[in-house]
Parts: sequence; structure tokens; C-alpha cells
Amino acid sequence: MRGTFKTTLLALTVTLGLVGCSDPETTATTGADTATANSDIPVQGVTDTEILLGSANDLSGPFAGFGNPAVAGANMYFDEVNAAGGVNGRMIRYIVEDHSYQVPKAVQAANKLVSRDKVFAMLMSLGTPHNLASFPIMDRANVPSVMPLTFARAMIKEGPFDRRYMSGSTYYDSIKLGMENLIAQNDINNLCVMYIPSDYGEETNEAAKDISDSNPNVTLVMASSHRPDETDFSGAMAKLRDSDCDLVALSLTIRGAITAVGTANAMGWNDVKFIAPVTGFHPAVAEAPGGASQGLYAVSYYNDLSLRENEPATKAWMDKYENATGEDVSAGAILGYLSAKVTVEGLKAAGADLNADTFNTGMETVSFVDDITGSTVAITPDSHVAINDIYLSQVQNGQWKTVTQLK
Repeated sequence: MRGTFKTTLLALTVTLGLVGCSDPETTATTGADTATANSDIPVQGVTDTEILLGSANDLSGPFAGFGNPAVAGANMYFDEVNAAGGVNGRMIRYIVEDHSYQVPKAVQAANKLVSRDKVFAMLMSLGTPHNLASFPIMDRANVPSVMPLTFARAMIKEGPFDRRYMSGSTYYDSIKLGMENLIAQNDINNLCVMYIPSDYGEETNEAAKDISDSNPNVTLVMASSHRPDETDFSGAMAKLRDSDCDLVALSLTIRGAITAVGTANAMGWNDVKFIAPVTGFHPAVAEAPGGASQGLYAVSYYNDLSLRENEPATKAWMDKYENATGEDVSAGAILGYLSAKVTVEGLKAAGADLNADTFNTGMETVSFVDDITGSTVAITPDSHVAINDIYLSQVQNGQWKTVTQLK
């Protein structure tokens, strides 16, 4: 990635898995002024001139290194849309509340956004338990969940309410494809897992178990759980080495993944492969000092943008983001941009008579190939997952290099 990566690793301890947020003086609206342009029935968060979106995000906690860039990427796109006249004549306003990755604060933020601010939809709320705890509040008010910053399976059509849309394949599906590819291409018999015991980590652990159960040539020989703030993996790594692990799946934080692979490299353990889920596919991982992450694999929904810098649209967007924020483009920024674009396309397709039903119909027609990331986007009535591509990449000399497209 070009330029100096300015975000510290401490701010990038991301497991789940995106600066800007609305002016606090302008982040409140009331139900009295919510009405559609073509209907006498009020629709929450929609007026003749405005569409109000909300997010309960992490702007100051352990995942701020993901939350802030995502919000910045989304706001940059919304600014462009509003400057061009908005969506069907309405401007988009995006209210972001900081929950610092605390579930009680996330519920409080969701309640404020849904019940007081009267948002039309929640966009890019961060964290699996945070979203799950907030869904009852949203469901009662018919407020859709759009592109949450988590890829847990529970984010899609949980219960009878189907107004939920996710940006990419689940942790389980994507990491399973990545592990299966490495197993098929290499002489791998012993599979191991290092994971945080959350929905995020458990999906990787479950994928490894299912591979072991279905493949007679592969055995899950060891699985070790770790705290999100754990930084010393020397003991765990020694046990994994003694277990003759051929492939280790790492569902840790960004900092944890770097430290784990760096520990193995420092031990001289060279006959093992490591793979991380989509949360590990981050410039900070590839650019780890001293080549600590050299050789690590990760799955992702797009190729590293540094590989597309010769594409005019990609280069222009990267330059614009870096000039606006003073930061290099990161995974959060890309997901923020893509989530905002998918949402806008759904709002356009919904038409002027906007409500939860027309929005759902519109979202289920969204289909395009993004010119900045190269990602294929397609939402249908049968699948509310937006990005359908899955890639396998590897850290080579401080940069993510695409190995193959898995899906």
C-alpha cells in the first residue's frame, strides 16, 4: 500500500469484524416530519427531502481502527451522492453513535437511533453480539439492518424478520473455502485452530471441525482459545508445533494474527501454514514490521487495492480518500464505501415511494461490478449477501498477493 501506514496496531485489534460522523447538533430528527413523498402514511426516517440512516459503531474502543475508516468511506460516498442531487430527490443523512464495543452501549445507541432519531435503516453497525442485542429494537420498528460490520451467520434472516442484508459471505463459508483450498493444494493432514471464543472465532472452529469430520485424510488435532487482548502466543505456539500442525486457522485480532505468525517465524517453524478469515485481510497485517506476517494466507471479498492502482477509478478513489482523511486506504474504508454504494443502489431502485417493503424489493435487484474494487455485487430474493466473490491471498514481501479466486 502506498504511503506511510499511519494507524497504529493498537487501534487495529480487530476481531469482527469501519472519521467522521454527523455533527452532533444535527443528528436528531422527530417522527413528526417523517412522511413519504407519494404517500400520506408516515415512514420512519423518510421525509420529502431526506433519508435518515443510523449506525451503532465503535469509534473509540478496540475496533475503532475498523469503525472509523468505514464511517469515513461511507460518508465520502454519501457526500458525492448528495452533491449530485441525492437519491430520488432526497439527501442522505448518516448518524453514527459510538458504542466503544460495549453491548449495553450498543443497545442504548440503537434505542436512541430507532426510537428518538427515527432512522429509516441501520447501516454498518459493528459487532455480532451488539447487533443481536439490538435486533429486537429494530424489528419492532420495521428498521432494516444493512451491511453490519460482522460476517456472522446470524446476521442474515435471523428469525421471521428478513430485512437484513450482509456485505459478504459468512466467516464460516469463506474460511472453510480457504482451508479446503490449502488442504487440496498441499500435503496437509493435521489441522489446528487458534480462535477467540466468540461468534467470529467459533465459526472458524466449526469450519475446521466440519472439514475434519468430512475428510478422512484430515484431523483437527488441536484448537486453542484466546482472549481478544492476548499478545503472548509463545506457549500456545510451542504446543501447536508439538502437535505437528500442518495448517493453523487464526481467528484472532489483527494484532494477534501478526504476533502469532511472527512467533512461529521467530521459532523457525517453517513447515506450517497459517490462514486468517476476512478480518485478517488488512494492510496492517501485510505491512507488519520485520516481515512478521510473511507467508500468512487470508480470505477476502476483493483483491488488495494496491494490485489495482493502475486502474484509473481505483487510483482516483484511493487518492481522494487519503487526501480527505490523511490515512491510507484500509479494509474498513473499502467496506464502508461498498456498503454505502450498495445501500444507495437499493434506495434508487426502491423509487420515490420509499418504505421498508419497497426498499427490500429494491435491494433484491441490486447487481453491479464495482469499478474501484472489482467486486461482483448481486443481491436476490434468495440471497441477501451483496459481495459474492471470495479470494485467497498471501502476504509476500509486505503486500497481499492474490493466490486464487475461490468463488
